[in-house]
Amino acid sequence: MTTRILAAPAQARPAPPAGALRDGLVGVAIFSGTLAATRLALEAFEPVALTLTRAALAGLAAGAVLMVLRQPVPRRSDLAALAAVSFGVVLGFPLFTAFALGQIGAGRASVFVGLLPLATSLFGALRAGERPSRAFWLLSGLGSAVTVAFAARGAGPGSLVGDGLMLAAILVCGLGYAEGARLARRLGGWQVVAWATVLALPATLPAALWLLPAHPGPMTPSALAGLAYVSALSALVGFVFWYRALARGGIAVTGQLQLLQPFMGIGIAALVLGEAIDPAMPLVAATVAACAAGARRLA
Repeated sequence: MTTRILAAPAQARPAPPAGALRDGLVGVAIFSGTLAATRLALEAFEPVALTLTRAALAGLAAGAVLMVLRQPVPRRSDLAALAAVSFGVVLGFPLFTAFALGQIGAGRASVFVGLLPLATSLFGALRAGERPSRAFWLLSGLGSAVTVAFAARGAGPGSLVGDGLMLAAILVCGLGYAEGARLARRLGGWQVVAWATVLALPATLPAALWLLPAHPGPMTPSALAGLAYVSALSALVGFVFWYRALARGGIAVTGQLQLLQPFMGIGIAALVLGEAIDPAMPLVAATVAACAAGARRLA
């Protein structure tokens, strides 16, 4: 008697959980207000002072939460990745964008965020070993190209220095996202950003206290509101949702949600700062959203 051996059917890779999509959209919505809030805070702070102050406030709040909840200290092997997160999202991105906003408007700066999904996916492939399909890279690149073309078309006056600073911000932020997502799979989303801000605290707190008196303008309510937003929401709460989404849904796949962030950011800049909106933005936003949806499906 012969025995027939039946090969098990190949299992399709499961789609990212709906919770990852929800968390990612919440994180993107929070981050979309960062540049407008930074522009408001710059009324009362120099760029370096603002970056250090927001990081120090976030670090103090995160340290208190970690102590109250008695979270275990990260392993020594985690320190390099946490340092990359600190460099990328706690210090690098806020500092570069703060200097950039001294040269260009918040609406134009928001458009450069359209390159962040591509940067995040690249670092996800390099650092987390993710291997999306060619179709994914094609749609991700197309979405980024449409976004950049829109920026060149008319998202406010440009500046070589300001645009260069925003590109630098995108690169370091993409690295920080990928490293944070790798750690979040084991440590948890909010724990990663909390430890990253605490790790930077020995440098950010003394420097912030030293630079605090050096501010170019009065502490207006709008400047304080901007500081509160970037310190609490941009530096902490947004990352709770974002790192959890990246860890559950995949760095490259979930990162495509950020293609929507520039258009949310432009809308917020128009609402809060009175910056003009290009009439073509709805059509461009719909095209980019289609690219993001297709990239997620074909990843």
